[in-house]
Parts: sequence; structure tokens; C-alpha cells
Amino acid sequence: MPEVSEQEYSHQRLQQVNDALDSGMFVYVRKLLQDMPAYDLALLLESSPTKSRVALWQLIDADHHGDVLEELNEEVRKGILKNINPAKLAAVAEGMDVDDLAEVFRTLPDSVYQEVLNAMDGQDRSRVEAALSFEEDTAGGIMNTDTISIRPDVTVDVVLRYLRLRGELPEATDSFYVVDRADHFIGAVSLSAIVTAKAETIISSLIDKDIEAINADMNETDVAKLFERYDWFSAPVIDHEGRLLGRITIDDVVDIIREEAEHSMMSMAGLDDEADTFAPVLKSTQRRSIWLGVNLITALMAVAVSSMFEGILNQLAILAVLNSLVPSMGGVAGNQTLTLVIRGMALGHIGESNSRILLYKELAIGFFNGLIWAILIASVVAIWQQNLMLGAIIAFAMLMNMTAAGIAGVTVPLMLKKMNIDPALAGSVILTTVTDVVGIFAFLGTATLMLG
Repeated sequence: MPEVSEQEYSHQRLQQVNDALDSGMFVYVRKLLQDMPAYDLALLLESSPTKSRVALWQLIDADHHGDVLEELNEEVRKGILKNINPAKLAAVAEGMDVDDLAEVFRTLPDSVYQEVLNAMDGQDRSRVEAALSFEEDTAGGIMNTDTISIRPDVTVDVVLRYLRLRGELPEATDSFYVVDRADHFIGAVSLSAIVTAKAETIISSLIDKDIEAINADMNETDVAKLFERYDWFSAPVIDHEGRLLGRITIDDVVDIIREEAEHSMMSMAGLDDEADTFAPVLKSTQRRSIWLGVNLITALMAVAVSSMFEGILNQLAILAVLNSLVPSMGGVAGNQTLTLVIRGMALGHIGESNSRILLYKELAIGFFNGLIWAILIASVVAIWQQNLMLGAIIAFAMLMNMTAAGIAGVTVPLMLKKMNIDPALAGSVILTTVTDVVGIFAFLGTATLMLG
């Protein structure tokens, strides 16, 4: 019997739930949802039409609401939160981790946010306000305050007795953080070191001082790079005075990496990485129309260049046939370079120190690729049309555009980054404009000079 993939299983379960909802079998649906993990419940909500989500949310066990909200993407979460009154949302927030709580509260409208705060008890209100005091995309914004700190002058026996009294450890605990009486971070002691050391061992002798603390203001992307570089499982977060604030664990970093990947993929098409797949038609149309409008403007620039050479196009119809060939090849070559550069920037491989070297390299690649394809295409055109001059014209245009594509593929994302514009979002449109304009101008301009 063939195995069913995880994706197929998810869709089968989605179909099962939808069929049951359509048949009014709500008790059966509630039973199906009861044993599902939070991630699967979130996936089910995100994969369902907006009208079905309200019914599904009401059938999910209220004890799981907080966990499910953590897993939902921002756009779907906003739609769910609109249907929850502030008192219920305050109850949901009680069991949530601080970092997840902050993420949920940032999606609330100001009026609702204030109502929910007023409905919370003092302790939960303080947790929310502390979490929201940091910027969203920083270490402070994604950290969790649920961590265990110990003093350097106590023994292992004291720590173990404290842990027994506490009863349980925070999730994903692999280290305890050593602080002084003013909560300044000193170092970390691994859980394994505590468990295997003799009872009378002083904690200060077990400290691993090589553990780096992360500043609360550090960008979350830089945090993810540190975790990748040093293979961390968790890391402490400190303020500008060195006081311990909390910790970041690997599950938070995995979320960052996934979001970065989604952002890069969706940005290439001008879409929001938090976009709801099943958002209402009018809302989706409005969002996509903005980017289509930007593309139209850039396309009109290429049309305007073509119109400058209307005379030669009327004389030689073959030029109109070949006109799209040069921009198309330049666009593909430029996008190869652009993708490589954006990836290198994301990984921290490219900066001011080596950008010039990369520019020269891509310039050379563009030139040699242009030379190869110029000779090949010129030969085909010359034989096809029995016209050596036409072959030479398209060869020159191809060489110029492929070289320009290599230069633009490097310079465009670097310039956008300096202007604080996401290269993944705007780079492709600008690059396409460059290769279209240069390609058309080089081909038709040269044709006008040589054949006009």
C-alpha cells in the first residue's frame, strides 16, 4: 500500500473537515480538531476560505486558542482576532509565551489593544508592556523572559534543590545564565555541567565565559546568522548595560529563517509574505494592482524607447520580429546575477569591502556570455536572413545588453540597500527596465545608424 505524503494527508484531512462542516456535523468536526497539534490547526485555518474560519475557530478547544494564534500568519490572525471579544482574548493571552504574546498584540488595532490590556490582570499586563517595549524585528522583540538565572557563588547542590522546588524547566532549556546581584550577565552554565558536577562544586568554576550575549537592539536577521554560525541552541539577551533580559531559543530562529525565505520568494512577485492565500477577491485585487501599476510604468518606458525608432521598424519588419530577443536574453542574465547578489547580501557575504571585486567579476561574466551568445545568434540571423549586417547589429546589441545586465545585477541591489529599500522587492522590476531599455536602444539604435 503506497505511503501518503504529509501534504496529501493534510489535504485529505482538510477535505474531511470541510465535508463535515457542509453537512452540519459540528460535533464530529470538534472531535476531529480536538487531537490536532496547534500547527496543524493553524494550517487548517490558513487553508480554509475566510467564511469557514469563523466556524472552525469556534469548534477548536479554547485551551488551544493561544497556541494556534502563535502559529498563524499575520494576515489570517488579524481576521481571527476581529471576531474575539477583548475579555476572551485576555484569557487566551494568559498561557502564551512573552515573544508570541507580543507578536499577537502588535496585530491588534489600538482601540482593541487597550480594551484587552484593561481586561488583563496586573501581571499579564506587565508582561505585554515589557515585550512591546522593544522593536518588532529585534532580539528584544523575539526573546522570551522565561529563563533561569543563578548566582556564581552558590554550589551545584543549591541549584539542584532550587530546581526541584521549581518543579519544571522552561521549554528548550539547555543552559542556565549566571548573573551578579544587579542582574549583569556573567556567563552560562550548561544543564549537562550542572547534572554531572559534584554537589559541592561552586557555580563560578563551571561558567562558560565564551558564550556571547545578544544585545536586545540587534536585528533578528543578525541573530539568526549568529545561531547559524555558532550552532547555538539558545542565547541570552542583555540590555545596553549588560543586564540579563531573557533568552532566544532555536525555535524562534527557525521561524525567522522561514519568514526570511518566504519574504524573499513573495517579494520577487511584489507580494506581502504575510498575504492570506484565501483573502477576499477585492482585497487581493487591490494589493496586486499596485504592483501591476508599477510594472506598467516601467514597461511604458521600454515602449517609449521603441517608439523612437518607429521609422526603421516600418522599413524593416524583421527588426520588429527580432526586437524582443535582445532584452529577453539580457533580462535572464541580469536576473541570474541579481538573485546571486541578493542571496549573498542576505548571507552577509557581500559588503563595501568586496562589492567592487564582485562587480568586476560579473562584468567579465556578462561580457563573455554576451560574446558567446552574440556570435551564436548573429550566425543564426545572418544565415536565416542572408544578411551579414543584420547579424552584426544583433551581435553588437547582445554584447552590450548582456554586459549591462551583469553590471545592473550587482549595482541595483547594492544601491537599493543603501536607500533602505528591499532589493528583493524592487530589484527585479528595476533590472528588467534597465535590460529592456538598453537592449532595445542598442539594437534599434544600431540598426538605425547602419541600415536607416
